[in-house]
Amino acid sequence: MQLILVGLEVLVARPGVLTFGHRQVLEHLWGSGRTISQIAGLLGLSVCTVSREVARNNSARHGTKNPLGRSLPSGRARRPYRWGYQAQWAQRRADAARRRPKASKLGPGTRLRRMVAGKLARRWSPKQIAAWLRATYAGRPELQVSHETIYQAIYVQSRGNLRAELGRQVALRSGRTQRRPQSRAAGAARSRRPWIGDLHISNRPAEATDRAVPGHWEGDLVIGKAGASAIVTLVERSTRYVLLGALPHGRDSEAVIGVLTALATRMPAHLRRSLTWDQGVEMATHPTFTVATGCPVYFCDPHSPWQRGSNENTNGLLRQYFPKNSYDFRTIDQTGLDEVAHELNTRPRETLGWDTPAQRLAQLITA
Repeated sequence: MQLILVGLEVLVARPGVLTFGHRQVLEHLWGSGRTISQIAGLLGLSVCTVSREVARNNSARHGTKNPLGRSLPSGRARRPYRWGYQAQWAQRRADAARRRPKASKLGPGTRLRRMVAGKLARRWSPKQIAAWLRATYAGRPELQVSHETIYQAIYVQSRGNLRAELGRQVALRSGRTQRRPQSRAAGAARSRRPWIGDLHISNRPAEATDRAVPGHWEGDLVIGKAGASAIVTLVERSTRYVLLGALPHGRDSEAVIGVLTALATRMPAHLRRSLTWDQGVEMATHPTFTVATGCPVYFCDPHSPWQRGSNENTNGLLRQYFPKNSYDFRTIDQTGLDEVAHELNTRPRETLGWDTPAQRLAQLITA
């Protein structure tokens, strides 16, 4: 901020912003014969800002005799008359130029606004919504909008105020403000996993790595409030299709393997090629799962969540529905989890060319 004293008037100036007060001072200084550089210095603005203001909003009928013969801001010639500048005239011209020439597509009461708000309520991202609109209403530009316009409507009040129609928005999905310290004792315990054997991720079929062949899954547990509850999450690497399983009777190995078997058998046999998991103790009886489903289990390196990248991303999305450290999974049954999975599976995904996981899986099952 800079205080400018002109006569008895005190003006608060912000860099790069011209107010009516600025224009009043500019009118006084311009009429007294000051140069653009001098005016810019007194106003605390750049020379370009003042030069553009005079060029855009000058008034020929308010011109004055220029006894010094100074050139106009264009600098092309010395002329006996100088452009005139009047604050009220310039303010009216600036206001008229700033008016939006057409109503916003996301204005209150419009059909497009209702559709966008509905998708946002289902936790679609603005890019997903924009892509879905382009595909669904390809021949109707009035029902299409860019993701940037949606962001503006959410976060800039003057562009639509969509934010008032939405629930609480969380900037970071984890909600964490600092890193958690790691337990060395727990790390030492995790290094002794006799059930892993030679089922290391490095021995997983190469076709699983490049996602070219469907049927390779990643899985994990999502833990609820105070560690008292959990659910099973499965993600197919090629289609990003999600399956969720309730654990109402705890998360010991027998319970987890039973739920995993039930989820896996929803899929046809050719879509049960492998499952990648971390080294958690809940998989100690994994041979039972392999015998029941024909799907071998492979284990990641310790402290390497990126080796299950699709599953980690999905678990982050699930925190939109189940806030970390506050949600108790004992309050939701399998039907409720299936509804959440359905919402995730019917969201268009950029990595799938804006298809949905459900569409990609249906194509595979049909083929």
